[in-house]
Amino acid sequence: MEYAIGLMSGTSLDGIDVALVEIKPDDLTFYRLHDFISVPLTLEMKQSIKEALAPETSDVRQLCSLNFELGYLFADAVKTLCDKHGLATASLNFIASHGQTVYHLPDALPGLIPSTLQIGESSVIAEMTGTMVVSDFRYRDMAANGQGAPIVPFSEYILYRTENTQRILQNIGGISNATIIPAGASLEQVLAFDTGPGNMIIDELCRHFYQTEYDADGAYAAAGQVNQALLATFMSHPFIQKVGPKTTGREEFGQQYVEELLQTFPNVSANDWLHTATLFTAKAISTSLAPLIEGQCELIVGGGGSYNATLIAMLQAELPNVKVMIQEDLGHSSEAKEAMAMVVLGHHTLHRLPSNVPSATGASHPVILGKVTY
Repeated sequence: MEYAIGLMSGTSLDGIDVALVEIKPDDLTFYRLHDFISVPLTLEMKQSIKEALAPETSDVRQLCSLNFELGYLFADAVKTLCDKHGLATASLNFIASHGQTVYHLPDALPGLIPSTLQIGESSVIAEMTGTMVVSDFRYRDMAANGQGAPIVPFSEYILYRTENTQRILQNIGGISNATIIPAGASLEQVLAFDTGPGNMIIDELCRHFYQTEYDADGAYAAAGQVNQALLATFMSHPFIQKVGPKTTGREEFGQQYVEELLQTFPNVSANDWLHTATLFTAKAISTSLAPLIEGQCELIVGGGGSYNATLIAMLQAELPNVKVMIQEDLGHSSEAKEAMAMVVLGHHTLHRLPSNVPSATGASHPVILGKVTY
């Protein structure tokens, strides 16, 4: 038995997720979570990242420095978890790092081609830990005409496929994404796409109205009521009408989008805003999934949104014939899911095996994901 570490820093900017995973070097189906921590980002670092990812405030010198700063933070996070268990970082089989997305451009725009950018320099992580690092998992899929997202469906297929039940893995981070695994499916039958905003709008509203980072247990939303005009505006967003494979990000549902809507609806109360935004997340998910549900179906929710009881209740109401559960109901960790997925991807990269899902990303063929820093 050996250990690998997966690192994830998502669009919600909650912190650096670190998963310590037990692996068997030559077994590409065995992955067991040993421990997980989330290292919070400082307010200053969150602000630096937000400035870097907004074209209006991004600065190339800042981006250059931030790439290395995050590399050091990722390495420190690895050391923190290894120290907890008395492990030398150099004893790890490998580290798999997603990096911090600063911009994702799945479709061409005037003067711009499809592309993506994650930072958190892998060379810094390798130097500080003495361990091989696999990183930059999205790039090769985009080079093969894919959208570079989602990248977790492969690991979900490995870990969650069953013979008799359709399973939908719904991750609710800053953005929500779904992986649909039909009963007894082959990898080619797996579908995956972003369903829309997850916690991103909710978190922005919490910061605006309550100076808090998130709606704990959905309490603010539970105290509000739906505003139908606001909900109709949410649901008219062009992304909701798109057909998959599709991806989105902070570019469409971030701070600027929320601030524009706050100006359009100045008389909606804080809790009604939170209730309606939470319902929008649920409806964006149900609208995307309803046509794809077949027979006995389980919706397994992960990510930070799985701890929002109001959101989970709304999802169950929107999908009454589906069994809605969270990762913990299956003995897994909602928080650790994406960081653990990086380990699965990195392990396959080191074995020189493809791990994208062309039916999900739109890539022209299977490719080996990631770059290796020795």
